Amino acid sequence: MGRLVPAVTRALDILELFLDGDGTLSAPDIVRRLQLPRTTVHELVTTLAARQYIVQVPGQPGRYRLGVRPYQLGSRYAEQLDLAAEGQQVARSVAETCDETVHVAILEGTDVIYIAKVDSTHAVRMVSAAGRRLPAHCTSVGKMLLASLPEHELTARVPDNADLLAMTPNSITDPDALREALAEIRQRGIAVESRESNPDVSCVAAPVRDRTGRVVAALSISVPMIRWSDERRIELEQLAAKGAAELSERLGYRSVA
Repeated sequence: MGRLVPAVTRALDILELFLDGDGTLSAPDIVRRLQLPRTTVHELVTTLAARQYIVQVPGQPGRYRLGVRPYQLGSRYAEQLDLAAEGQQVARSVAETCDETVHVAILEGTDVIYIAKVDSTHAVRMVSAAGRRLPAHCTSVGKMLLASLPEHELTARVPDNADLLAMTPNSITDPDALREALAEIRQRGIAVESRESNPDVSCVAAPVRDRTGRVVAALSISVPMIRWSDERRIELEQLAAKGAAELSERLGYRSVA
């Protein structure tokens, strides 16, 4: 790795300060938070303003906010993102941590489509493939995605008289029971599916958000019942949430928490 350029590092440090608070800063704020000399801050702020990375806040002399240039760069970055490719990379990292099968899926109608998958190295593992389509209500990723829909969209996709297919004896087939399960998922932020799509497999899933905060996918970890336990479930729930958060961050999402 080459040498870091101090002036560039400081300029980037200044830009990243705008991610916090109300998004506005004065030169004294920057001096205080970065512990930089006033003359250095003045020069950097002047340069960033000249290049439209920051602009003065109207009616507030001496205060700045982000300019149009960071937005343009962010938009170009978003245009280049590929959910499947990013999902595959994150799924690989999660699978390496837990050595279980990891999927990333999207919702299409009332089905989920798996767009990324990394297998476990265990001899006993879930058999599936990217591109496979399954009923959403029978899977953890599907229930996570259904739970993330606005109520009117959920009702349109799963009306009260919906005929829900059973893939196993554990599948939810009653729309009211499904809505109860989705309400619990919304509250917890994690979906769990126990032998509902495969009699020998249980799964956990967490939501993946884009830069606007909209849930666009879900990441799941699937485990054969011979390796499933309450302790293992809790561990995998945390790992799925961490993986989904990483993928969300790659897509430009930034949590306000």
